[in-house]
Amino acid sequence: MLYPKTINKIRQLVNDGIVPGASYGVIHHNTISNQNYLGYSQLVPETEQLTDNALYDIASLTKVIGTTTLILKLQEEGRLNVDDSVKKYLPNYQDERVTLRHMLTHTADFQGYIKNRNQLSEPDLKQALFGLSNGENLGKKVIYSDIGLVFLGYIIESILKIPVQQALQQEVLNPLGLTDSTFSPNISRSVPTEIIPDLGLLKGIVHDPKARILKEHCGSAGLFSTVSDLLRFMQWFMSDGPERPVLRPETTKMLFSDQTPTRSLGRSLGWDLRGDGDCLSVYHTGFTGTFMIMDQSMQDGLVVLTNRVHPTSDNSLYLTKRDKIIESFLTEKAGL
Repeated sequence: MLYPKTINKIRQLVNDGIVPGASYGVIHHNTISNQNYLGYSQLVPETEQLTDNALYDIASLTKVIGTTTLILKLQEEGRLNVDDSVKKYLPNYQDERVTLRHMLTHTADFQGYIKNRNQLSEPDLKQALFGLSNGENLGKKVIYSDIGLVFLGYIIESILKIPVQQALQQEVLNPLGLTDSTFSPNISRSVPTEIIPDLGLLKGIVHDPKARILKEHCGSAGLFSTVSDLLRFMQWFMSDGPERPVLRPETTKMLFSDQTPTRSLGRSLGWDLRGDGDCLSVYHTGFTGTFMIMDQSMQDGLVVLTNRVHPTSDNSLYLTKRDKIIESFLTEKAGL
């Protein structure tokens, strides 16, 4: 079995009760070498066993699976450029200096506070987002934020004239054959997340409060998917067939390098970077307990889906264990 230490650490997440259950898959030389699941999908109000086709709220993986991919597709089509000013597409945006690259690399340095953000209506939240400013660290420092990807969703809407989530389904998910990936999940297949006051158990309802408010206009979260679909996405991402859909191979290969304005801050477009020197992997996480990592040079990858926020998001131990899993994957990969 490939990556035995990494897989053992994933299984320990479940066995030690750090997450209710986990679905995971490993790709080696762009072929699925291991796919499995274990544990529970739900602990309260009663326990339910996990199934192989479970739908997870993948949270911020939406940013890279969907929104980043579509922004790059629009660039390939000549409909935008990542170094364009955001204001070119969103005239109400305040700062002419801010580019799509700043948004994609989390170097936009958003400033300001939105009072009662999670209680606002969709129009009021959108207005408040446009009221934020950008600080002196613009382009100089990575500060991870959902806001940039929300604005990129608005840019997609300004170009395609349809809600961003509809655009992602139409332009990315459907062409890639990701038939389980959806913004309207089947509740019976959905793995629940947190128990929220006034809302109860979130099952088939997006966990992120901004995404619940913005609904189909949210480009930062909201996608539900399966481990099988994300493995399929990873195989597409690392493939180099000239006739493959959505993006050219040279576009995704470019993402395995630092794309921040200074080319020195350790992030790509949309994706984070892990590893050393010329052998970088792209990596991203989701707040609900999801993550994926890919290495183009070996065409190896790992996807892990959990609902670590069930029944409560007060679960910081998971974050430490997640980092150990990534460290283990990179170490074992280097030894193959």
